[in-house]
Amino acid sequence: MNTLIFDLDGTLLNTLDDLHDSVAYALCEAGLPPNSKADTRRYLGNGVRNLIRRSVEQACPTADEALKEQVLDTFRTHYVAHSMDKTAPYEGIPQMLDECKKRGYFTAIVSNKLAPAVKDLHRAFFADTIDVAIGETPQVKRKPAPDMVNEAIRQLSLLHGQDIRREDCIYIGDSEVDLQTAKNAGLPCIAVSWGFRDKAWLLQNGAQILIDQPHQLFHQLL
Repeated sequence: MNTLIFDLDGTLLNTLDDLHDSVAYALCEAGLPPNSKADTRRYLGNGVRNLIRRSVEQACPTADEALKEQVLDTFRTHYVAHSMDKTAPYEGIPQMLDECKKRGYFTAIVSNKLAPAVKDLHRAFFADTIDVAIGETPQVKRKPAPDMVNEAIRQLSLLHGQDIRREDCIYIGDSEVDLQTAKNAGLPCIAVSWGFRDKAWLLQNGAQILIDQPHQLFHQLL
C-alpha cells in the first residue's frame, strides 16, 4: 500500500460553515428562506448541484428548474470567492499528512466540490503534503463514479514516473458517497467519523473500517 486517496470536505477540511453561508446567501438572493446548517450537512457529499437542488426544494417545493439554476449560479460565484473564510483542517489532519509524507506515501484529493475551489483549498492547506487534487469538471464524472479516482491514479503515476497499481491504493472518506466511490473504483475504504456523517450512519451504509481520529489511519495501513 503506497497511495492514499482522500475525500476533501468532511475528511480533511471542515468546510461546513463556508458551504452553508454560500447556500444561505444564494437562497436569500433568490428571495427564499435559508435552510439550517444541519440541513446543509445532510445534503453534502454528492456535489453542489445536488446540494442546491435539495436546498431549493426544501425552501420552495414548487421551484422550477430555472430557479434552481439561478440559485446554483449564485452559489458558485459566492463560494469560489468565500471558500476559505472559515474553512480549516480538522484537528490532527496536518500532523497526519506530514507523517504520510515522511513515510513516502503518494497522496491525492478527489472531491465533488467545484474544481477551482478544490485547487484553491489544495494550494492553501495542502500544497506541501498532497500531490494532486481533482475536483468537479465537465470532463470527469463526479463521485460515486470511479472517474475521479482513476484520474488521480493517472496523474500520480505521471508525477512520480511509475505505474501505480490499484491494489496499492486505499480510499479515505466520510460519507456514503465515498463508500460507494471506493467500491466502484475497486478500492478498500477507510471511513472517518469526524466529518459530515456520524459513525452509526457509516456503519449502516456499509463501512467496514472506521477511524475516529486522524492518527488512527496508520494502524490500518500496517
